[in-house]
Amino acid sequence: MFKDTTIVFDLDGTLVDTAPDLTNALNEVLTRRGHAAVPAETIRACVGHGARIMIEEALRRAGAEDDVDRMLAEFLVHYEANIAAESRPFPGAVAALEDLAAQGATLAVCTNKREYLSRRLLQALRIDHHFSAIAGRDTFAVSKPDPGHLTGAIALAGGDPSRAVMIGDSEVDLRTAKAAAIPVILVSFGYATSPLDGVAPEAVIDHFDELAARAYALLNGAAPGASERLRRLNPAADQA
Repeated sequence: MFKDTTIVFDLDGTLVDTAPDLTNALNEVLTRRGHAAVPAETIRACVGHGARIMIEEALRRAGAEDDVDRMLAEFLVHYEANIAAESRPFPGAVAALEDLAAQGATLAVCTNKREYLSRRLLQALRIDHHFSAIAGRDTFAVSKPDPGHLTGAIALAGGDPSRAVMIGDSEVDLRTAKAAAIPVILVSFGYATSPLDGVAPEAVIDHFDELAARAYALLNGAAPGASERLRRLNPAADQA
């Protein structure tokens, strides 16, 4: 059913709930340097932008200044050593990967996590073998929301952008897919918290059990109405 198609997944907040380990790594660096720890919600909202942005946001909220480059280096050391201590695939994610692959889909990852950390995480969770390509923020000269990151991941997987779908959780994923003219499905259980300013994904799923049917519909020219998609992801849009 998915022969000659490429399904591209964001990683943090889409395939894997990485917020616990990211929070632990950031707070270890912050407290060691005399800053207050931050709640997981602070991390979740910044995950799609990468570790540096998480650190900068934590310092901004604390009204503090520090050497961000050094903090980033310390963060990466701690995070790499504890990358899958608490991180787990979201419910139904592994079964969805297996189902899509069994139906002929080629799978890829496009993430703003560094490639070596992405590979380490997927290997630790024993799901790396599902992916024909893993493109991190440093795999190419550009990263999300630049569309070249997504089209590059598809090319690495041997796919065709005209037969591809992006699965993500954030405005970063949405803007990337839109810029690449590739349909996007957002997961409602991810880390996004900001409004989408009226830009709607082609579909939203509440559980990975819904993914295969939604992806098949998109690849064959069917999708739910835009107003319904936007309302499901951002209920406030229905109150404007």
